[in-house]
Formats: sequence, structure tokens, C-alpha cells
Amino acid sequence: MRWTIKPKPQQDEIDQLAQALHVDGLVAQLLLQRGISSYEEAKKFFRPQLSHLHDPFLMKDMDLAVARIEKAIAHNENILVYGDYDVDGTTSVALLSSYLLSYYPNVATYIPDRYAEGYGVSFKGIDFADDNGFSLIVALDCGVKAIDKVTYAKEKGIDFIICDHHRPGDHIPDAVAVLDPKRGDCTYPYDELCGCGVGFKLVQALGSRQGHTIHDLIPYLDLVATAIGADIVPITGENRVLAYYGLQVINTNPRAGFKAIIHQIKKTVLTITDVVFVIAPRINAAGRMKHGQHAVNLLTETDLAQAETFAAQIEKFNEDRRGLDKEITQEALEQIQENKEEERFTSVVYKASWHKGVIGIVASRLTETYYRPTLVFTKSGEKLAASARSVKGFDVYNALQGCADCIEQFGGHKYAAGLTLQESQYEEFKARFEKVVAETIDPNLLIPEISVDAQIDFRDISPKLMRIIKQFAPFGPGNMTPVFMAENLKDTGYAKGVGEDGAHLKLAATQNGIGPIGGIGFNMGDKLSIVANRQPFSAVFSLDENEWQGNVSLQMKLKDIQ
Repeated sequence: MRWTIKPKPQQDEIDQLAQALHVDGLVAQLLLQRGISSYEEAKKFFRPQLSHLHDPFLMKDMDLAVARIEKAIAHNENILVYGDYDVDGTTSVALLSSYLLSYYPNVATYIPDRYAEGYGVSFKGIDFADDNGFSLIVALDCGVKAIDKVTYAKEKGIDFIICDHHRPGDHIPDAVAVLDPKRGDCTYPYDELCGCGVGFKLVQALGSRQGHTIHDLIPYLDLVATAIGADIVPITGENRVLAYYGLQVINTNPRAGFKAIIHQIKKTVLTITDVVFVIAPRINAAGRMKHGQHAVNLLTETDLAQAETFAAQIEKFNEDRRGLDKEITQEALEQIQENKEEERFTSVVYKASWHKGVIGIVASRLTETYYRPTLVFTKSGEKLAASARSVKGFDVYNALQGCADCIEQFGGHKYAAGLTLQESQYEEFKARFEKVVAETIDPNLLIPEISVDAQIDFRDISPKLMRIIKQFAPFGPGNMTPVFMAENLKDTGYAKGVGEDGAHLKLAATQNGIGPIGGIGFNMGDKLSIVANRQPFSAVFSLDENEWQGNVSLQMKLKDIQ
């Protein structure tokens, strides 16, 4: 791994901020690296307030969206709340539908089938609306590029409101309102909301007309926080406020669906990391293995006993997903090894029987193993479908554009994309993709990078530092957990491999007579020899608390050692 130390801010800036906040230089440095340079900014960062949320009517078309929904309610129209089958989509649908149903009955939900309809707004979904007397569709987490679909709906007398956060194309659909902070003509102050975040702004705007304050809407923030975590949007600005209060709801008064999941996992306090790795995969599993509507049913259910039944079904989907994911990953790794493709710049694998719902996860696993742009293909009807994943710093979407003449269609963004092509094009595409990546990638990007916030001495590590770092949460893009580097460490002789086959490394290190401080390195058991026999080593780690038999001690959560 490459260790890259972030530039240290100017010493006078560090001293000024440290003095203003009455903190030490290390904390001031960490804050400056996050763009926080004054007392006021620090206060906003450490004490997020609901009053920091922006006026929803600052978003372009918000007034039009609210007016159209109010008109629908006044004329007793049927409203269809439509969203994608992933976590952001299903939480968005649960959010808006449950809010509208709290005061208006003629509301239903629609999640497209991953296999029959694919991603986003579908003709089949519009036909469903037409057949069932819906005159207004509100699309969430999708729709900003659905120009032909919105036109088709209009011809059938169905209006569209779009709430999306993806980058629009050259033209905006001819909808009643298109709420998307990434629109070039939208001056909303924060453009990193997820789809559920945009949905929440619509609820906030509707609520202001119903006499609901932001405090009345807090119970919906568990959904928003889950979508923020799962969709990996920056946890800065407005997202930080929404995630902060949403986590409080999850931990103190979650909706029945979340309560049912939490009962299963038997965890008392959930962090944003738990939301990403524990709650989100379960919600996602419904759309991957069966149908996304199962997730909406769980998230909108108010009866706990019924929610427990739904959660048990979804847990089964998640277990099936895990089994398939493991099995297909193993087959894909064997395919790479059998074809002696370890020296390539890309990993491209295909098997007709692989489950379409898990190929994205498998692509991520292969990227972790070989650390290079990766595509996993499976058969989908008459065509092949693939999920693409990339490495930090390399734009896989641009690379796919370089292979466009071998592809039927593709979409996505810098680090993740999806595509379809004819089976006859597969070998040509595989060769072309390898060529494009080999010619355009900086070889350094094929070595995983660890970004280090600051070099630290053991004498600087204290319970007080840990207490302050915990207040930096919730962590995520734009505000990652601080990562430190320490040099000239020596193990006390305690180091050993733990877990199945000694897969993990456990050690206790001293530095110049200070310590010991414990350390755990997951999947680092093979590095035991580096620290054996009291050899000096350097470590990159985040700080963590280890609780054992009621005692809490600080430990290093190791990321790499050299």
C-alpha cells in the first residue's frame, strides 16, 4: 500500500484555531484539513442544528412540485410514489409515501422489478399508473434522464414530479417539476444530497404548508440517515445535520422496520458504519434477491409484530445473497487465475448463470483482491449485463466511453457503472477495455493508497483525544475517520494471529518506552513476521475503543504496517 500524508496546514493557522477552540494543535490540524478554520465553523461542525438546514423553497421547481401535489389532494387524484430498488430509492419511497398517507389516503407505491424493468423509470411502471387511474407520479432517486418516459406519461395524461440527485443530461424531462440540486440552473446552496435527501426537502416544503415544523419531521430522519450512509454521499453540510439527527432517531426511537432489524442483530448503539454494513445490505437484499417492494413494506410498517415478520423474510434474502456472493466471488477468482490474468490492468469475467442481483458486490470484492478496474458479466435475457467497479482516482465511466462501439448501453459514474452488450461483442469488448485502461491509467493507481491525516507520537494518544475524535462523527466521505501514522514502534512480544487460521493480527506496541497500546489488524495475519522479535516497524491506524469484560481501553485499528 502507498501511504500518502496529507499536507499539514500552516503552523500559524493551527495555533490560531487551537487557541480559539482551546484544543491542542493535533485537533486543530484535523479540523483545518476538513475545511474548518474558525470558531463559528467548528461550532456548526461539533453541534449540528436542525436550524442549519436550508429553506427547501430555495431548490428550483420546489414551489411547482408543492403546488401540483396540493392540487392533486384538492381534486382527490391518485398519487403514485415511484422509486428505484436500492436503499436510496426504497427509503425515499417509504419517506414520501408514509408522509403523504399521514393526511391523504389516495397514495400508492411502485418499485420497478430489477430484472423485468431495470433501473429507473420504466414504460411498464407508467402503464401500471395508467391502468390504475394514477394522474400524478412522483419519482424519487431516478428520472432526471427519463425524457422519453416522461413524454410517454404526458401523452397518457399523467404528470411527473422528479426528485433526483444524479447529474442531468443536456436536456431536462418535460415534467411539472424537476427537483435536482445538480441541475445547472439550480442555485440551491448544497448539491450533495442523496435521493432520499431531496425527497425529504419536498416533505419539508409540503410540511411547511401543513403547519409542520422541522421538529415534527424528525421521525423521518432514520430513513434519510440510512440513505446517506448507503449511497456514500459526502457527510458534510446539510447531509451531516440530517445524518446526525437521523442516527439519534435510529438509536432512540426507530420506526418499527428498523427496530425489527436491530432486534435481529442485537446491537445497542449503531454508528453510520453499522447503518452502511448492517442495515443497508438487508434493505438492498430485497431488490437484489426478490423485489424492492419488500423493503418498502418493511420500512412503512407500523405494527412491530408484522415488521418482525417482514424483517425475517428480508434476513433470509440477505443470507441467500451472502451465500451467492461468496460462491460467485470464488468462481470469478478461479476464472482469473485459470486464464492466468493476474498481470492484466483489468479484471473482466463472465458466466451466464451468475445471479444479476449480486454481480455488483462481486465486482467490488474482485477490486479489493486485485485492485484494478473490474467488470463482472452475466446473461440477462438475450444480452449480457455487467457491473463495473473502479479504483480510487480512475474514471471507469470514461473508460467505457472509449469502448462505446462494443456496448449497447451503459450508465453510471466515476467509480461504478452498469452496461449491456451482445454476447458476440464480449471478447472484443474485453480486449478493448484492457487496451483503453492500459493506455490511460497511472500505474500508481493500481497500488491501494492510504491517506494519512497526521503523524502522531504515542504520548499524544489519550482518552481526551479519543473523546474529541468521537465528536467528529458521523464519519463518511468528506469527513473520514482520522488516520494516523506512528514510527519506531516495537511489539512487546505479544503479537499473534487470531481468528480463523490466524487471519487477523493482534499486537501490543510501545514507542520510545511509552505504551503499550494494543492494536488489531483485520485480515493482516500474514504480516506477523514484520513485528516479530521486537523489530521496529511503522503503522497506519485509526483510534478505536476496545471493550473487554467491562474495561474500555484505547487501541489502534491497524490499516497497514511496514
